[in-house]
Parts: sequence; C-alpha cells; structure tokens
Amino acid sequence: MIRRVTVPSLFPPPAYAHASVVEAGTRLAFLAGSVPLDAGGELVGPGDPVRQAEQVIANLEEQLRAVGSGPAHVVTTEVYVVSSEPAVLSAVWSVVEASGLSAGPHSSTLIGVACLGYTGQLVEITATAVVPEGSAAEGSSA
Repeated sequence: MIRRVTVPSLFPPPAYAHASVVEAGTRLAFLAGSVPLDAGGELVGPGDPVRQAEQVIANLEEQLRAVGSGPAHVVTTEVYVVSSEPAVLSAVWSVVEASGLSAGPHSSTLIGVACLGYTGQLVEITATAVVPEGSAAEGSSA
C-alpha cells in the first residue's frame, strides 16, 4: 500500500524517508494541524516544546483513530516549531521519532517558524495518512 523510498545517491535521512509512494485508488486522510491543546481547549506545556510535542502527537493519534488510520499509515508530516535553535527542533524531532510515526519511516519536513496560531503555542504537526480498506471509520463523516 505504501512504498517508502530512501534514495541511495542522497544523504541518508535520520528516521524518515525521502519519499512515500501511494498507489492510485488508496484512500488518504489529510489532517489539519494537530496542536498542543487539551480537550478543554487549554494549552498543554506552556513554554515547553517537548511537552507540547507530546500533546500534539497524542492529538494527532486521536485524529488518525477518528478516520480509521494510525501512526504506521502516516505518509508525510510537516512539523512546525517556534524556534530558530537547532537543538530545540532536534528535541521536538526526538518526540516525533519516539512516537512511532517514523516506524514507516514516513516523509517529513521539520520547520522552525516565528509563531503559530494559538498564544503560547510552540509546536504543530500536519499529516497525510493512508486509511486502510475496511477500517472502522470507513464511510463515516462529520
């Protein structure tokens, strides 16, 4: 269903693939940015990008479950971090890597940005995932 490609002539990526190929006819879910808010809308981990990344991953897993998918079916992510410090981006990437998203490994881009949509928000992740045939959420909508 998903073919992950690491290009031998390019520098080997750390825990992600250079490309992911999905055959035509496969159902895809394009997920909105997962943010570090709890179910009540409160910011989790103010000032702590690692804690926020953990909440973002937990929320992303909920989004995936809701569409009948999961971390192993993620094809690509964009990871946004409010920082210009490589060490901060690396710390957030460690959370992503530990989450199982990189088990594929999926294709990803890690981006340092000036700000995100919610006051105090330091991390956001968007994702595209395959929705396996016969999933429990197949055919459901809001």
